[in-house]
Amino acid sequence: MAIGSADLASRFALDVQSVGQLKLEAKQSSPEALRAAAQQFEAVFLNMMMKSMREATPQDGMLDSEQTRMYTSMLDQQLTQKLATRGIGLADVMVRQLSRTLNLAAPGAAAQLGEGPAAALPPGTVAPSAVPQAADAPRSGDVPAHVGAFVRKLLPHAEAASAASGIPARFMVGQAALETGWGRSEIRGPDGRNSHNLFGIKAGPSWKGRTVDVVTTEYVNGRPQKQVASFRAYDSYADAFRDYANLLRGQARYQNAIAGGQDAAGFAQGLQQAGYATDPAYANKLMGAIRLVETA
Repeated sequence: MAIGSADLASRFALDVQSVGQLKLEAKQSSPEALRAAAQQFEAVFLNMMMKSMREATPQDGMLDSEQTRMYTSMLDQQLTQKLATRGIGLADVMVRQLSRTLNLAAPGAAAQLGEGPAAALPPGTVAPSAVPQAADAPRSGDVPAHVGAFVRKLLPHAEAASAASGIPARFMVGQAALETGWGRSEIRGPDGRNSHNLFGIKAGPSWKGRTVDVVTTEYVNGRPQKQVASFRAYDSYADAFRDYANLLRGQARYQNAIAGGQDAAGFAQGLQQAGYATDPAYANKLMGAIRLVETA
């Protein structure tokens, strides 16, 4: 049985048997063993940081002795092992890089492709989801099942809006994926009713339809802040795509994005420069989502 995140946290940091089990599983080159090894390395790295911080503090107090320092070291090792199960990002980077080298599917890859609440961004909202960055777009055949299902569900609506607006359908689907975390974080009312608001467009004074008030994230001076905002609500996904296309077509500041619409980078950069999102990494995230949609 592979050493999972929960199992790693429950083990004693100095358990030699668990280290031996990890070595045995690593020889099998399985995705689960790769994740466990990466987490163990992250624990070692965190422990080195903790040790360096301990050594930088004075150790000549009345209660300091070889025994107390030994027990403090043991406590630090156990603490860093638990911290590694939550992670600081190092294990994720290692898993991505080694999975490509070993041609393995990273464990939990589907869950890493975007699951986050929509962020309220004037005039539309884009979630800072964990979608792949532009350079991390997967090869054809590597797309998770939930990504393919999301594209199949929305592509017909996007194609209809594209025929009327000229905005590439897959660009729109990619943006919907970024804002909703591939459909996992769609905006819903207090009663659970779906707003069908795939693009996080806020309800301004000119909006006469239904609205939904939710807690969102806006970036102010590069820092995320939680706020309550009112969003437009639609009767269907088709209505959401039409309204989004009309929004971009109807405002002059988005014309550069539409003009560069045959290129994912030009479209994404154009939207960010026009102020569609306040997330400083928005354009790169959108390019990653679009390229993932294009492989589905």
